[in-house]
Amino acid sequence: MLLEVIACSVKDAIAAERGGAGRLELVRDLSRGGLTPSHAFVQEVRETVAIPIRVMLRDADGYGVGGVAAGEKLAAAAVRYAALGVDGIVLGFLRSGQIDLAVMDTVLAAAGPVSATFHHAFDQLPDPLAALRELERWPRIDRVLTAGGPGDWKRKAIRLDRFRAAAAPGITVLAGGGVDAEALKVLAESSVVEAHVGRAARVPPTVDGVVSSQRVAELVEAARR
Repeated sequence: MLLEVIACSVKDAIAAERGGAGRLELVRDLSRGGLTPSHAFVQEVRETVAIPIRVMLRDADGYGVGGVAAGEKLAAAAVRYAALGVDGIVLGFLRSGQIDLAVMDTVLAAAGPVSATFHHAFDQLPDPLAALRELERWPRIDRVLTAGGPGDWKRKAIRLDRFRAAAAPGITVLAGGGVDAEALKVLAESSVVEAHVGRAARVPPTVDGVVSSQRVAELVEAARR
């Protein structure tokens, strides 16, 4: 199972790679769920690590954009990150409880050929299976980040299996949202092939902690069992 680790600093990125992470998600302000990081930070990480990098595009709390100017700012950021050669961007814009088609069109067009992850905004949509079909509108969206709904990880894994079957072959389901070693052991028995971790890779395991290569290695090992 590929493990994607959230990184908020170059040190985080280096530690995640050393621990065996397969991909990074670069953000700032993890306490706010992750916002768009600086261009300089993304560039430095791009020059420092070899594993794929995806970059968050989100400038405010929640999943709305807040106006034309805000959408244009996100599109401009997408252009800059694509020029750095990142593996992909991470986004998810909603309007009135549904996917904001206009903003998604604008930002993804600006991003050019890079791939994209549709993030936890997915979990706010009323019909996950219908949402997966709607996301096929954008072929560059090749990942959907989801916690798999309520309940324990055994129940989540059942739903994630269902999502994966519905999303294949174009979209990979990326399990995330409180994923820790115990969750990974459950997911390892499912059809899920990628997982996303934040606090569980940090010491202390909070939004203010720093990524530990040892913690990442332990999570990678848990995902193999």
